[in-house]
Amino acid sequence: MALFTLQDISVAYNKQNILKDFTLEIEKGKLVSLLGPSGCGKTTTLRLIAGFLQANEGKFLFKDKDYTKVPVNKRNFGFVFQNYALFPHLSIFDNIAFGLRLRKNSKAEIEKKVMNVLEIVNLKGFEKRYPQELSGGQKQRVAIARALVIEPDILLFDEPLSNLDANLRVNMRVEIRRIQQELGITTVYVSHDQEECFSISDQVAIMNKGVIEQLSDPATIYKYPETKFVADFIGFKNFIDFDKRTDHEGKIELNKSGHSFVLDKDARMANHAGKTGAIRPDDLLIREKDDAGAVQENSLPGRVKVSTYLGRSYQYVVETPIGDFIVNKEMTESYSVGQEIILEVPRNQMVLVD
Repeated sequence: MALFTLQDISVAYNKQNILKDFTLEIEKGKLVSLLGPSGCGKTTTLRLIAGFLQANEGKFLFKDKDYTKVPVNKRNFGFVFQNYALFPHLSIFDNIAFGLRLRKNSKAEIEKKVMNVLEIVNLKGFEKRYPQELSGGQKQRVAIARALVIEPDILLFDEPLSNLDANLRVNMRVEIRRIQQELGITTVYVSHDQEECFSISDQVAIMNKGVIEQLSDPATIYKYPETKFVADFIGFKNFIDFDKRTDHEGKIELNKSGHSFVLDKDARMANHAGKTGAIRPDDLLIREKDDAGAVQENSLPGRVKVSTYLGRSYQYVVETPIGDFIVNKEMTESYSVGQEIILEVPRNQMVLVD
C-alpha cells in the first residue's frame, strides 16, 4: 500500500506545462529516485511533495489524507538541499537543533536527539565546530542530520551530491543508503546521475518532459528499458527501426532492408510489441572481414568510419548498409579507419523498445 500518492498532478509555469497528468505512488520504507535530464520535472515533483509549490490540478495524498493544500510547516518532511543551506554563524549542534527549537522541544530532548543523529551520520565530536571548518562531505552529512533530527515521515533529497568530487560522491551515496536502510525512512531522491540513482534505489522513475517513461527496480530498467528515450538515457546508443517482425516459438525474427536478425524471446519480449531494436556499444561484436562469402544472420558488413582511443578500449563508429553503429572494443586488437569489418549482434543482447 502506498504511503503517499501524487494523483493526476499538473504544474505549469508561464502557461508551459512542467508536469501534466502526473501520477506517482511510493510505498513506505522505499527509496525511490527521480532520474532524468534537466527540465524533465524531477525537481518540480520534489518541491511539490515538500509543499514549496502548489499544483494547478490534481491531488497529493499522504496516508490517505489530502495534503494538497497543507503548508510546508505543517508537513513533517525532511528536505536535504543541493547547496547544504547551513547557517554559517551557528555551530553544527545549533544547525541540527534549529528545527527542534522551532518545534519548541525541551533542552534535554534537543540534546538527546541531536547527539543521537550525529552518531547516525558519523559526526559525533563535531558538534562544536562551524560549517566553514568542515569538508563538503561533512557539510552534507550535517544537512542530512538536520533533516533527520525532526524524525520526518518522508526524507527528500534534491541532487545532494552534485557539489562533491567524484570519490566523495561514491562514499556519500553509500552513507545515504546506509542511513535510509538503517532507519527505514521513506525517501525520494532527485538526481541526473544514472549510476548514483541505480546504486542506492529500490525503484527508479525515469522522467522525460514531465512524464514517467518507466518506473521499476534498477536491474529491470538496466536490462529491459521500455522506451527509446529510456534506452538512450541509460546507454543503449544503437537503434534499428525494423521493417518487419515475426514471432516464433522461443525467438523473434526481425528484418531491416533485407538484413535479418533473430532475438531470443523471453516473457518480457513476448509481451512487447515494439519493432525498434536497441543495443549497447559494449555488447556489439566486431571482427575482421573474411572471404567466407555471404554475411551470416545477426551480422552486418561494415567499414570503420571513426576510431577513438579511450584508454582501456577503443570506440568505433562503424558504417553499415542500415546505418552507423557505435562499438566499444577492448584493446586486444585495434581496427584502422577505412578497414572493412563484420559487425555481429548477439541474439541475447538486443532489446525491443517503443
